[in-house]
Amino acid sequence: MYLKVYNVDRDVLVAVADEDCLGKKFTEDQACLDVTKDFYGTQHADRDEVLSALQEATIANIVGKESVALAVENGFINVEDVLFIEGVPHAQMVICA
Repeated sequence: MYLKVYNVDRDVLVAVADEDCLGKKFTEDQACLDVTKDFYGTQHADRDEVLSALQEATIANIVGKESVALAVENGFINVEDVLFIEGVPHAQMVICA
């Protein structure tokens, strides 16, 4: 998985993407998901690093089977909130204070 963390004002934005999704663009109907290295980063992360980052996140963008499954399994995302674009799972999380 790839991980990038942004600190914006009081928010912590976490971007996580599966290795096989990075650098690809997925389009279906009106939806388009561009998994760029600029946004999702180039830093490899293991499951523990991703979970630690998600613990601190107020906003998260997660793409790919492994990444989304990890977020669902650990209660960050509800499975019914996962979107699929060209069969690729994508989820967003926002924590309201």
